[in-house]
Amino acid sequence: MGQHGPRPGPQASRQPSSRQAALRGGVLGAGSESEEVGKSGPGSPPVGLLPCLDSACSCPGSLPVVPAPGGCKEGTGSAFTCPARVAQSDHGCAMRTALVHHEDMTAARLLWEDPECEIERPERLTTALERLRQWGLEQRCLQLAAREASEAELGLVHSPEYVSLVRGTQTLSTRELQALSGQYDAVYFHPSTFHCARLAVGAALQLVDAVLTGAVHNGLALVRPPGHHSQRAAANGFCVFNNVAIAAKYAKQRHGLHRILIVDWDVHHGQGIQYIFEDDPSVLYFSWHRYEHGHFWPYLRESDADAVGQGQGRGFTVNLPWNQVGMGNADYVAAFLHVLLPVAFEFDPELVLISAGFDSAIGDPEGQMRATPQCFSHLTQLLQVLAGGRVCAVLEGGYHLESLSQSVCMVAKALLGDPALPLSGPMEPHHSALESIQSVRAAQAPHWKSLRQQGSTPILNPSTYSLERRASPVSPGGPKFKAAEAQASAALSSLLDQLHLNPTLPVRTAVALTALDAALVLPADVLRKEGSAPQEETRAWARLHEALAQDKALTALGKVLHLLNGILDGQVSSGIAATPEPALAPTLDVVIRRSLSHGARRLLCVAVGQLDRPTDLADDGRNLWLNIRGKEAAAPSKFQVSVPLPGTTGGFVSCVLALVLPLAYGFQPDLVLVALGPAHGLQVPQATLLASLLRGPAGGRVLVLLEQGSTSQLAGVLARVLQGEAPPGLGPFSMASPEDTQALIYLRGQLEAEWKMLQVAAPQVP
Repeated sequence: MGQHGPRPGPQASRQPSSRQAALRGGVLGAGSESEEVGKSGPGSPPVGLLPCLDSACSCPGSLPVVPAPGGCKEGTGSAFTCPARVAQSDHGCAMRTALVHHEDMTAARLLWEDPECEIERPERLTTALERLRQWGLEQRCLQLAAREASEAELGLVHSPEYVSLVRGTQTLSTRELQALSGQYDAVYFHPSTFHCARLAVGAALQLVDAVLTGAVHNGLALVRPPGHHSQRAAANGFCVFNNVAIAAKYAKQRHGLHRILIVDWDVHHGQGIQYIFEDDPSVLYFSWHRYEHGHFWPYLRESDADAVGQGQGRGFTVNLPWNQVGMGNADYVAAFLHVLLPVAFEFDPELVLISAGFDSAIGDPEGQMRATPQCFSHLTQLLQVLAGGRVCAVLEGGYHLESLSQSVCMVAKALLGDPALPLSGPMEPHHSALESIQSVRAAQAPHWKSLRQQGSTPILNPSTYSLERRASPVSPGGPKFKAAEAQASAALSSLLDQLHLNPTLPVRTAVALTALDAALVLPADVLRKEGSAPQEETRAWARLHEALAQDKALTALGKVLHLLNGILDGQVSSGIAATPEPALAPTLDVVIRRSLSHGARRLLCVAVGQLDRPTDLADDGRNLWLNIRGKEAAAPSKFQVSVPLPGTTGGFVSCVLALVLPLAYGFQPDLVLVALGPAHGLQVPQATLLASLLRGPAGGRVLVLLEQGSTSQLAGVLARVLQGEAPPGLGPFSMASPEDTQALIYLRGQLEAEWKMLQVAAPQVP
């Protein structure tokens, strides 16, 4: 969308056009007085906010009604049911994820020649839906047919005059539609545009209702036209109505929310969302986007890192500009770990809305980036630890059909709780990416304690940006374009191969517990492994430690080895095992040795509490030992790291985001061991957050070792988290202590030369 080459005039590229500036306007809170927010308009499908008449339902009484599975519910005479009951119906187990779409959204299409707009086509939806069906993902979701948004709902963001103008396109001729489209930047209208755009908004609202009423945990809305460029009185960049912005306004008005996070990972800056919420502290807007120092569409000065919001909204706009193409998995994950997530944890949102554009994925001609589809699964998982897992993803851009459809599937798998596939390629952020991260952290540090407590970084002046590293636009058909296409095809084919080699396992989580734990209530789909490893194998390993010769320790070791074998053999994804307290350290030693001798190439061990690294364990790069609750911050080698347990929520979050996860993603382990040893000091929310976030780096292969004296509550919540559910919240945010901050800064200084994912600033170039 827009022109992608450098504009002929650096000053013009920094300023919005006079038409665009005039159309930005404010936010209108009221639409037509004859309509109510939450009510579908004339001609809408019979899906919307209707009274729930089910006396057995525990809903508040007015929820989005959806078609009952299988049609009419026996005994009710109604083909509709409250979604809070659908998830508990007689038709199967609970569904955690909603999928909202409507075939009518494929109706609008370009009716004249326009090379700029032809990439926004109906096949974007049909291809994504087809791939969801092929992978068996659509069937696992609660499917909702999108309704049309009412004009009152559109009026939450858009002016009545603009809504009326779009409504009028239904009766225009092709010539008139083309003339009207030419008044806007990269937009085309069709007689079906008004209907399609209302369905796109309605799908987002339907999804918000389903999530906030508890019908599902999360969901995905496949919509077109996209929305994030649309402004109060202007279509822009393929976008007609601002789907996600209206959804945020609706969540505040209809559901009474006070803190909403919008994450825009589309490759273009969602300036429409920024303008709508730039003075609103109740909405935190994060956008990364291809910027190239203002030489990429939409060519706005306010897309840069120093645009942080206005008035009371200062600090609630977070822009991360990419100043060169080719950003990949490491750059995207680093941006989340070092910018978005620290701020998001401090903000503590009640709902996460994703402007899910996949033109930021490999192969897309708009973005020219290199992030693989599985990266979006990791990003989604990282967001699911926020807001109690209430995440709503709404499609924005994405114009390479294969890359788009695979990326959509990866997000759906993450929302469904499936483990993310391991990330491919070296996890080393680009120099330009680190410059951008450094710049945005510096711009936001005055507004967020979480960024100040990780050490200050100087803001970069425009003259210090590495302009010589900026890539030139790639011409279609040229050698660079063909090379990029070949690289994308190889990456997308590799993902399909990975899916065949790493299918979703029938058992996602298993536990190996002793008879003392029999009273523990586990989720229905968590397997309780009753078996033990062969006695000879168990006794052979027990000979390594005298403490394992005791009957209870030996029995527990057999169960642990049986569970570990299931994970290593690919029968189980993750697990929880318990062992008597005196035997925990010896059992951990055995598990490490058994893993490394039977298939694990790289093993990450996160030992929390009073647990020492086995003295004769080789420091050969195959295992990374990270001890939390060490006496002092120390790094005897790049594969041995110790850090004191922080004493505050802010300190713990910083430790995980700034140290544990960068090391984990940089190491790219095959298996993660989390050992909660004596005096580990973690509360249930902290322990489960740690386990949840460590699912990503190893593709879901996590084994948690507990003491048998641990509470059943901890084991139960860990089981749900390893199944893909959100961990409980950490509670009020509190600053890290100076001692904890200094420990992290010290370790980063010791290790970032070896572990590039720890870096939060570009290294000085001589």
